[in-house]
Amino acid sequence: GLIIPEQYGGAGMRITDLAVLLEEFGRFLVPGPFIPTVVLGAYPIMLAGSEEQKQRFLPRVAAGELIMTMALTEPSAKWDADGVQMEARQEGNEWVLNGTKLFVQDAHVTDYMVVAARTAKGANPEEGITLFLVDSRSPGIKFELLRTIASDKQCEVTFEDVRVPGENVLGEVGKGWPVVHRTKLLAAVAACSYLVGLAQQDFDITLNYAKERVQFGRPIGSFQAIQHKLADAVIDVDGCRFITYKAAWSLQENEPDAELMVSMAKAWCSEASRRVVAHGQQIHGGIGFTKDYKIQLYFRRQKWMELMWGDADYHRELVAQKLAI
Repeated sequence: GLIIPEQYGGAGMRITDLAVLLEEFGRFLVPGPFIPTVVLGAYPIMLAGSEEQKQRFLPRVAAGELIMTMALTEPSAKWDADGVQMEARQEGNEWVLNGTKLFVQDAHVTDYMVVAARTAKGANPEEGITLFLVDSRSPGIKFELLRTIASDKQCEVTFEDVRVPGENVLGEVGKGWPVVHRTKLLAAVAACSYLVGLAQQDFDITLNYAKERVQFGRPIGSFQAIQHKLADAVIDVDGCRFITYKAAWSLQENEPDAELMVSMAKAWCSEASRRVVAHGQQIHGGIGFTKDYKIQLYFRRQKWMELMWGDADYHRELVAQKLAI
């Protein structure tokens, strides 16, 4: 409940505070559905929920009694509005959902999902998208846990004639994309924050290893080739931290360049953290790929968070658009 308002049982803290916490989560690869619940579940309700919905969901999230996530991406794997093809049709006071969502974080253990579905088609793909608060145990929902190299918990979720009461529409019908877009921005900042901590810990572990591992009668850290890799890594780590906190602050303060800063941060952190963990693996040598050493966990988890909520190329394109190139 860190960023949930105090009136709903939360701490009422800000995005920069969340970034600090998530950096520590990344440092120790903390498992569990915290990011999906707070960022992808509670935050959309904070943005667009009715007072009744806020009272129903937010106190339970703040108390740790409710697990949530967002079901957005589909087999097309697009992060943009035209990727939302799942359909929802109205029948009386209910909505019926049909379609498939892919790469849904922790869906199999959630109580509710925020589901983006298309309720109308038009020339503008950002119009006609509606958000629904869907009970994860509703008849017609099937979960398939995906096996990933990061050993994280992502699911394919199939909806077959899933009925959702009208009171569980989040925000206005057909106007859900702005809420999704804002949530995506916070999710990207969350991913960057996690990558900062992950990269920092990977660097710390590798630095200690370079000081302790002896080859040719001397610590491997005394060789210039290793020193330069470590120098590159620490530059990348601090670069990730600086741009992530600038992005978090910009989003928090609704700065005019907030979207630009978030995309810059995600593009940079995705690639910089990859370089850090690659150096870590290289310096550890073959032993780094054994499960006796935890450095391989950071290598695998980095790839997961690098791709979540848009990889470097996706966000680089958004930066270019903002520059009106």
